[in-house]
Formats: sequence, structure tokens, C-alpha cells
Amino acid sequence: METPLTRLVGVRHPLVQTGMGWVAGPRLVSAAAEAGALGILASATMTVGQLRVAVREVASRTQAPFGVNLRADAADAADRVRIIVEEGVRVASFALAPSRELIARLKDAGVIVIPSVGARRHAEKVADWGADAVIVQGSEGGGHTGSVATSVLLPQVVDAVGIPVIAAGGFFDGRGLVAALAYGAAGIAMGTRFLLTSDSTVPPAVQARYLAAAVGDITVTTKVDGLPHRMLRSELVEALERSGRTAALLHAVRRAAQFRKLSGLSWAQMIRDGLAMKHGRDLSWSQVLLAANTPMLLRASMVEGRTDLGVMASGQVAGVIGDLPSCAELVDRIMAEARATLAALPGTLS
Repeated sequence: METPLTRLVGVRHPLVQTGMGWVAGPRLVSAAAEAGALGILASATMTVGQLRVAVREVASRTQAPFGVNLRADAADAADRVRIIVEEGVRVASFALAPSRELIARLKDAGVIVIPSVGARRHAEKVADWGADAVIVQGSEGGGHTGSVATSVLLPQVVDAVGIPVIAAGGFFDGRGLVAALAYGAAGIAMGTRFLLTSDSTVPPAVQARYLAAAVGDITVTTKVDGLPHRMLRSELVEALERSGRTAALLHAVRRAAQFRKLSGLSWAQMIRDGLAMKHGRDLSWSQVLLAANTPMLLRASMVEGRTDLGVMASGQVAGVIGDLPSCAELVDRIMAEARATLAALPGTLS
């Protein structure tokens, strides 16, 4: 199936595996790329040195195009961009909008720039700055999310920009791909659906928690870091939501002490990171501590399997997913479902 996305990036299918911290490592990314999707490596949870090693590992596993996701506001963003350019990575994606200058630098080096946004005005801005395509995530998506549903946000953005739009938030099968294409999208991006594959490195016990979740078990909370964050309801989330300010602060201090040992960060570094996140937001001190620890809270679940100590970012689609196919099986299934759906439309409408 050829779309503006497949032509732009050079993949076989209009599907994107998103860059999920602690999840989208070399094994998952290379499996998604080999299956014909665009695999995106998550770099925010890697050091600069680890990123170069990970990029080379993906390249050793597949000849297919892949991308790297990074934070435009990271202090070492320039070093990460240099690795992307030097290692010949096809795509750079961003969780936050990159600057005009950063987009220009990447494009001058032949790298395709695909930022992720959650609002029409942000899509318009990065399109004006030269982005090659944009991923638009509606409120159904996992992790930090907005309040506008994909079915409302997607057509707004498609109508507003002249670059390929990739739909994210609520997609897991071929019917969703066809729906996104009907809205004018060039493809779909999926995180939770790729997390729940046999190629994912997420511990089996954690994947089982996702598979057991109903749609009502997936919630949006601001109690973790002060921003709307969609995740599975867990012991930690419930404790935070029940706690008053004093209890929440004590709870956060205990969690912070546990993760300080794991991360090797000093109290000063953790508080400094938290204060940077607090800037311009009405965060409590417990949220400041947890905001600084959010990557470690994700690591506890996604790497260590400690669902009691960590958080599990999740799209609403986890409530309707019930299996763990390989990336190849998943991609083949989605494309077969899409073709069958398209073939059935004339009979349905006649």
C-alpha cells in the first residue's frame, strides 16, 4: 500500500512504531523495520554513547529505514543529532517541537524530520519551519496526552498543513488504518500495539498486566508529574490519587530515595530536574520529585518488571488487545485487514 508516508520514508507499509522510552530498543525497532514499518528508536532514556551503540545494532539487524526519537530540549540534543547524521539514520522524530534551526540542520544533512504534536497550531508551526511530516496524537494515545480525540484532531491537522500527517492515538488494526486514510492521513503510528508483541523486551509479567486490562483500567492522571498522563491504573497511581498533599509528599520522597539509588543521581540533580519541569506549572513538591523520576518510574515497570513501584504508560487500545504476535505477524495482519476492509466498502455502501 503506497502513501505519501511510504514514498517519503521508503518503507513498505504506512505504519510507524513509536519511540517509547525503555521499550523501543534495537530488538523491537529492527523487528518493526524488517516487517515493513518505520521503527523508531527511543533515545531519551539512553546516554549519548548508548545511542550510537543502539543505532549501530539496529543497522546490523536490518537494511530497512528506521528513525531515532529525541527531545529537542535536551542539553545534549546537538550531540544526538550529530550521531543521527554520522550514522546515516533515515528519520529524526521529536517528542517536543524542534526549533527551525534544528530542522534545517537535519534536512541539510538529508535526514527526514517528523515531529510529534498534539494540537493543530503546533502542526502548523513545524510545517512552516520545514518539517517533512508530522505525527498527530489524539487523547486516546498513551503517555503524556492532550484532551482532543483523534477523530476530531486528525482532520483539523490534515486540512491545515500540506505535509504528510501520521495519525496516532487509538490505532491497533487494519480498520483503524483505513479510517485514518479516509480522514486524509498518510499512515498510522502505534505504541501500545507494538509494545504488546513478542519482539518487545517488556517483561512478560508487565505485558500480562496490559493484556488483562479492560478499557476502564486505563486512566489519565496528573498525579505523577503534573501533566495529563495516560497509563494503566496501578498500585502507585491509586496511592497517589488517594493521597493528600502531605501523604503524597512522603510517598514521593520514599519513591525518590529508591530511584535515586537505581539511577545514581544525587538529590540535588533530582530536585534541579524537577524544578525545571515545575517552571511555569502549578506542581506540588511531590509532583516535582516524581516528575524528576518519571523516566525511572517507567524503567521500574518496563525494564525491571516492578509494576508495584513504577508506572505503565498505555493507550486506550490496551483494553482491546489480547495477544502478543511478532512484529511481522502484526504488520501482515494489519495490512490484510486493511485490504479486506477496503474491498468490503463498495458492497457496504451500495
